[in-house]
Amino acid sequence: MDALQIAIALAQEMKRLNLALLMSKDNVVATGVGFKIAGTTLTNEPSIIVSVTKKLPAAQLTASALVPKTIGDVKTDVIETGKIVAFQDPKLKMRPARPGISLGHYQITAGTFGCLVQRGGQVYLLSNNHVLANSNTAKVGDPIWQPGQYDGGTSADQIGTLEQFIPIGFSGDQPVPSPTPQPSGCSPLASLMNLIAPRQATPAPRAQINEPGKNTVDCAIAKPLSPDLVTSDILNIGVPIGVGTATLGTQLQKSGRTTGYTTGQITQIDVTVSVDYEGKTGTYNNQLMAGAMSAGGDSGSAVLDMNKRVVGLLFAGSDTTTIMSPIQLVLDALQVQLVTA
Repeated sequence: MDALQIAIALAQEMKRLNLALLMSKDNVVATGVGFKIAGTTLTNEPSIIVSVTKKLPAAQLTASALVPKTIGDVKTDVIETGKIVAFQDPKLKMRPARPGISLGHYQITAGTFGCLVQRGGQVYLLSNNHVLANSNTAKVGDPIWQPGQYDGGTSADQIGTLEQFIPIGFSGDQPVPSPTPQPSGCSPLASLMNLIAPRQATPAPRAQINEPGKNTVDCAIAKPLSPDLVTSDILNIGVPIGVGTATLGTQLQKSGRTTGYTTGQITQIDVTVSVDYEGKTGTYNNQLMAGAMSAGGDSGSAVLDMNKRVVGLLFAGSDTTTIMSPIQLVLDALQVQLVTA
């Protein structure tokens, strides 16, 4: 391990040890590890970065609200991101539907079709819980429209049905077990046979992947009405070649419903962030942060590195910030694999 990796690991450990204190301070919405900014210059010094809704002069803050300049031997940096909200908005209709365009649960405005995943030979559309499952309120089997309702989608534009979602743990809620997906049209006899021959049954996701205060993913999948209605070719990017891991400085690209094709880079890793869902709060750990490469309606976008490896699933942000979950956490939660062809 070289000196930079050691410094990043130390910053992560100091962040972990002081996370509760930092996240409890007024206006703090995220805490992560990134390179410190000196004036307008991005340095190569790892630091604990604290994101606030509004950056105020120290004289206007109480002693308890101040972020210390150092924690242990690690410097801190305070940046203004504004409130970080769950993206949801809308655009066009396309058949076959390509990742990067508008879709959503029939009762929401719209979000983005991220990419295709598969399990047991069945292909699914991947996006966010708040895009496909209306922030925990939907039922498996509900209609999914492409484009989303805000873009003019109607029942005539149904492209699939909600197959599975990982419930979001909102502050103040009791933990909600993840629903177990069932094969379409499953009869009592088929259910019994699935118990007898578990290799042929749809794998059940791990329960309580998300809990209030300890979420890791905002994700869901939808089953297309027929396989020919979708393609893995991401709009303006192409077919992903596989899964990658993002680190500090990783260059990114994404195609989303609202801002289209944009690029950026990872500015923070190991981010703990409080996300506002129209009045409800979901706190997430182990997230990735990038700059202003998205806007409302881009939620659900697959985020790729410049080699076309999927590294994250975008789900929130602000005018200056984009938040995404590492893609492997998403795939593991849903027990699916990325479709690359």
